Amino acid sequence: MAKEGSEQQSVDTSSEVAEKMFTDIKSTLPDAIAPIWESLESNPWLLAALVIVIGFVLAKLFQWLFKSVLGKIANKTTGQFDDKLFVILSRAVYSLIFYLSLLLAIEALQFSQGVDTFLKRFVVTLLILSLIGKLLKITRITLEAFSHNKHRFKFIEERTIPILDITTKILIVGAGLYVLFLSWGINPTAWLASAGIIGIAVGFAAKDTLANLFSGFFIVADSPYKLGDYILLDTGERGRVTHVGIRSTRLLTRDDVEVTIPNSVMGNAKIVNESGGPWEKTRIRINVGVSYDSDLEQVHDVLLEMANDNDDLCKNPEPRVRFRAFGASSIDLQLMAWIERPEQKGLISHRLIMNIHKLFNENGIEIPYSKQDLYVKEWPDNHFTDS
Repeated sequence: MAKEGSEQQSVDTSSEVAEKMFTDIKSTLPDAIAPIWESLESNPWLLAALVIVIGFVLAKLFQWLFKSVLGKIANKTTGQFDDKLFVILSRAVYSLIFYLSLLLAIEALQFSQGVDTFLKRFVVTLLILSLIGKLLKITRITLEAFSHNKHRFKFIEERTIPILDITTKILIVGAGLYVLFLSWGINPTAWLASAGIIGIAVGFAAKDTLANLFSGFFIVADSPYKLGDYILLDTGERGRVTHVGIRSTRLLTRDDVEVTIPNSVMGNAKIVNESGGPWEKTRIRINVGVSYDSDLEQVHDVLLEMANDNDDLCKNPEPRVRFRAFGASSIDLQLMAWIERPEQKGLISHRLIMNIHKLFNENGIEIPYSKQDLYVKEWPDNHFTDS
């Protein structure tokens, strides 16, 4: 009985709004039009059709005015954000006016209370769904606009858009469903309490999924890498980041194989971001050894000239040659140079080694290798005796 009494006392907002608007329209009509309105009330279907037609015309008129006035402002700006925003807002204005005219038309038809309430709630449901869709579009284009303005909005970037987009979708859809339930006279509070208990059970059952989910948020917040970065994991995977989702991160390796790694693994892994730092350029080091009899100045000049003439290597920073140590059979040195992209490291190293070997042969520079001499102290006396 208590539950039934509470349902009787629940307020039907849509019915009240439609009834109040219908009454206000009647009270504000001029004296010359009032008799026509009263005659139309005797024919509810004609009145409802007239209200829908007038609502459609007004909705189109306000939509056109909205686009015309604000469109002039949008044309003065360089970006596309305001143009897209005003288009969506004009459609929202059209939907709001048209659906309100449908509510007025239902009020004019004077159905029974049950049918009247159902139809009005149905129209309000369509209006709420329409507004949810437009809010989702506005959120999407807003995030994209903020991500392009990196100087003012550093947190909203291309890599963070998927997470923020999903979060805003959950909030908007959740709020919309809450209002939708209320419009149908359903109190979702008890459902939310039950969802909390169910959430605990689901949390234990899907702990791995939740771990990946939270790790995805932490990766976005900490930003050890972003889309397009070339990274190397402590487990040996190396590739370019092609996707950062709420569950996993995807790498495209040099073999054109896509590797999907759970975010919980990425969150605990040691990550070397080869695209990190002030630029995407990365340094390569070619280790080589020369004989102790070599002219070190000649070795230095030959390598440096070859590096400066190589189009695969960056001119800024300049290539360098550094002698590192006196080795067991050689003087060890390194050719250090910068390349534009980390994924070129293998191919360019291959070409440099071939060029160095060719140049050293042409200039008589020896690349020593380990040699061992065998001394025989004594031969056995019977080694050459006939058997």
